Amino acid sequence: MPVRTVVLVTGAGFVLVGLATALIPHVAAGRDATSGGVALSSRVLGGVLVVLGVAMAVWPSAGAPGLAFLIGAALIVHGLLTGWQAVGRGDADGVDQRVTAALTAIASITVGVVTFSWPVLTLMLFRFGVAAWFVFIGLHLLFSALIRRRPDSNRHRWVRTLAAGSALVIAVALAFGSARILAGVPLPEPGPFYTAPANVPPEPGRLLRSEALTDGVPDGARGWRILYTTTHPDGSAAVSSGTILAPENPPDTPLPLLTVAHGTTGIAAKCAPSLSPTPFGDGAGTALEEMVTQHGWVAVTSDYIGLGTQSIHPYLVGEAEARNVLDASRAARQFNEISTTTETVIWGHSQGGQAALWTGQIASSYAPEFQVKGIAAFAPAADLFGLAKSDKSEIGGKTVSAYIANTWNDLYPELHLTEHLTPGSKNGVEKIGNLCFNGKDALPALLRGSQIPNQVFPDELLNGEFGTLLKSQTAVGPFPAPVLVAQGLADPLVKPELQQAWVNSRCAAGEPIDYRTFPGLSHVNLVAADSPLTPQIVEWTIDRWNGTPPTPTCGIG
Repeated sequence: MPVRTVVLVTGAGFVLVGLATALIPHVAAGRDATSGGVALSSRVLGGVLVVLGVAMAVWPSAGAPGLAFLIGAALIVHGLLTGWQAVGRGDADGVDQRVTAALTAIASITVGVVTFSWPVLTLMLFRFGVAAWFVFIGLHLLFSALIRRRPDSNRHRWVRTLAAGSALVIAVALAFGSARILAGVPLPEPGPFYTAPANVPPEPGRLLRSEALTDGVPDGARGWRILYTTTHPDGSAAVSSGTILAPENPPDTPLPLLTVAHGTTGIAAKCAPSLSPTPFGDGAGTALEEMVTQHGWVAVTSDYIGLGTQSIHPYLVGEAEARNVLDASRAARQFNEISTTTETVIWGHSQGGQAALWTGQIASSYAPEFQVKGIAAFAPAADLFGLAKSDKSEIGGKTVSAYIANTWNDLYPELHLTEHLTPGSKNGVEKIGNLCFNGKDALPALLRGSQIPNQVFPDELLNGEFGTLLKSQTAVGPFPAPVLVAQGLADPLVKPELQQAWVNSRCAAGEPIDYRTFPGLSHVNLVAADSPLTPQIVEWTIDRWNGTPPTPTCGIG
C-alpha cells in the first residue's frame, strides 16, 4: 500500500473514531457516562481526533514523518483527554473505571511519544494494521453498545482494568527499550591523552606521545596508542591518534611494517578504534594478529583525525585519510620501543579499503621514504558515487550517507549539504552523527538509519557538484605495488557489480589487479576469523615481502 494511501485511510479512520467518540460518549467514557464533564471531554476528544484525521487526509505528502507525527500527536491528545475523563468521573462510576481510564491515558501518551522515534516502523505497522484497527474499533463499538444493555459484573469491570494495566506495562517496556537501543552503547570519551599540544609541530608524522594498551591486546603481543601530527584535508597541520601492535619480544633488527587503514567506526571523537575495548579487532583482525604474533610484523593503524582527537573526521575523503595513515607509519618509526623497516604492505577494509588504495596512490609523493610492497583492499568503497546511487534507499546506505552529510557539511561548506536533505531526513542524520559503528555499537546507528524514510541525498544533489566530489574520491592509480581486491558476493553494502566494474576499469587502464571473489560472504563475513580470505591475506602479504611475483587476474574469468 503506498504511503499516500496509508495516510488517507488512516486519516479517514481517525475521523470516524472521532465522530463515534463525540456522538457516542460511552465509547470513551464507559457505560455510566452521565456526568457533564465526561460527556464534554468525550466531545472534545472526538473533535480533536476528527481534526487530526482531516489533517492527515489533506496532508498526505508529508509521508512517513508526517504520518508518525500526527499519529503520535493523536495518541498523546487521546491520552490527555482520557486522563481528563478519569479525573472527571463521579463516584458512581467506580474505582475500577477511573483506574482503567488513568492506565489507558498513560499508555496512550507513552506510545505516542515512542511513535516519534520510529516514523518508518509506525508506517509499516499502519500499512499492515489499518484493516485490523478498523475491525477493532467496530468490535469495540459493538461491545460497548451491548454492555450498556445488561448489568456489568465487578469481575468484568476489573478485567478491563487489568487489560489497561497490561497495555501500560507493554507501553513502558516499549519506551524503555527504544530509549536504550536508540541511545547507543555507552563509550568512553577521549581523555587528556588525545588533547593536542598548544603548538602543533608543522612537520607531519611527528610522534607526540604514546601509552601502553592492555585491553584487546592479543597474547604474544604488546600494544600502544600514539598521538602524532598529520594534515587536514586543506593541508594545514593537524593531530591524529592511532595504535601500534608489535610482537611481545621483538628482535633488535627492524621488523616488517604493516600499515593498516581501518573501516567505518563512526565520525564522533568517541568512535576512535584506540578507545575501543577491541582496538585491533577491526576488519581482518584475526589475520592482523597472526601477522604480528606468528610472523613478527609491526602493525600501525591510524584513527584518522576527528576520531579520538577534536577535529572534523574526513570520512571517505580518500587523500585526507591516506595522509593520516602514512603519517601514523612515520610516527611509528620514531617509537623507541620497536624498530621497523621503511618497506611496508598496506591493508584496509571498507572505508579503510578506499583509504588503503589512496594510501598506495599518494605514497610516493607524500611519503617517499616508504617503499610500498603491496596494497590489499577488502570490500573497498572504491566507487563512492556508484555506492551512493545504488545504496541510497537501503539502511546501510542511509547510515553511511548520514555520516557523509554530517562531516562533508563542515569540510565543504559551499555545498550546504544539511540544507538540501530529503524531507524527514534531518533529524535521523543528526542522531546518527553521534552514534558509533563498531561491533555492537553499529545496531543503534543502523536502526536510526532504518527510520529515515527516504534516501538522504536527493537525486538532484547527487547529479550536481556533490556528485562530482563523490566521483573524485575514486582511487584510479597509478599504484606503486601489486594490488589485491577481495569482495564478498553477498555484500549488501559494497555491491559486487560495482566492485567488478571498478576492477575492470583499472585493468583496462593497465593496472594489474588480483581480484578475488567469495560467494556467500557479506561485507563483515568477508574479513571474519573463519573466512577463507583470512589465510589468503597472510599468504599474499608474506609473498609481497619476499618478492614473489604477483598473480593479477585481469583478463581471467
